[in-house]
Amino acid sequence: PPPPPPPPGSATGRGRLVVARLRGWALRWAFPVLLVLATSGTAVSMYAQHVLYRPGPLPEARAIVVPHGGLGQVADALRADGVIAGRTDFVIAAWVTRREGSLHAAELLFPAHASLREVLSTLRTAKPVQHSLTIPEGLTARQILAIFAHAEALAGPVAEAPPEGGVLPQTYHYEYGTSPAAILARARAAMDRAVAQEWDARAPDLPLASAREALILASIVERETALPDERPHVAAVFLNRLKHGMRLQSDPTVVFAVSGGAGPLDHPLSRAELERDDPFNTYHIHGLPPGPICAPGLASLRAVLHPADSEDLYFVADGTGKHVFARTLEDHARNRSEERRVG
Repeated sequence: PPPPPPPPGSATGRGRLVVARLRGWALRWAFPVLLVLATSGTAVSMYAQHVLYRPGPLPEARAIVVPHGGLGQVADALRADGVIAGRTDFVIAAWVTRREGSLHAAELLFPAHASLREVLSTLRTAKPVQHSLTIPEGLTARQILAIFAHAEALAGPVAEAPPEGGVLPQTYHYEYGTSPAAILARARAAMDRAVAQEWDARAPDLPLASAREALILASIVERETALPDERPHVAAVFLNRLKHGMRLQSDPTVVFAVSGGAGPLDHPLSRAELERDDPFNTYHIHGLPPGPICAPGLASLRAVLHPADSEDLYFVADGTGKHVFARTLEDHARNRSEERRVG
């Protein structure tokens, strides 16, 4: 049989009474306490969701430069640029979500009205904004320098001009803060690769001693015509003249000599300029000039190394942007007369 209950007033009896009362109190207050905790947790969660996902103040999508530094510096920069409304919410949100990844310093594109969740996602996963700089075909080194001077997001001016004809005309992409020297180095390397590859694949029996000579002639072809289908024909004329020991007599080489590489002249070439004693004046010298007169494109380089099958030695503009070609001086004179009549 179970032991008899302790007499009232004993120590054991008083202990059991306390335990019973505590159990009653726990049962009475457990539900309210749990309800308060659940309610407060829900409120905190709702507040967090509100802070993270409410639209931000940025009125339209915008590229922002996020600086290097601590969380506070990033917050100050974003607030100054209108990406976030306040520093505290951003810092707390970044700390709470810190396991999702580190924040990156770069120029990043933030969407319009980006929430803190979107801002943090952009800082952690977005790729830096890409800028572009295009070097058109046929520009001189001085003209290319002017393009760099007006390019956005570059870190400082160009310290040294590129060599004439030494950069490949094309579009180069870069990030904010890239140095002009870095882009020029890429452009020079691109030209070196293109020249080497095209020279290795050149047609046989060309009157060119080196890849450098091919680059020089390509720069002349580039300035003589902007029509893709004419370039191999123009190149064939100059190559034929080299084979026959004739002067190239290319107007663009005289323009380069007279302008000092500044670009086109504001007047037609005069007889005195055509007779000017200059190493770049191909009316005065035999063979090729000592260097390129511009940055030729890949198409002009290929035209020189794969010229048209032609025995023509002359060409003249026909007044429509195209050229008329001739094999003999007599035909060339007739074409020139026709050109003057059209003009």
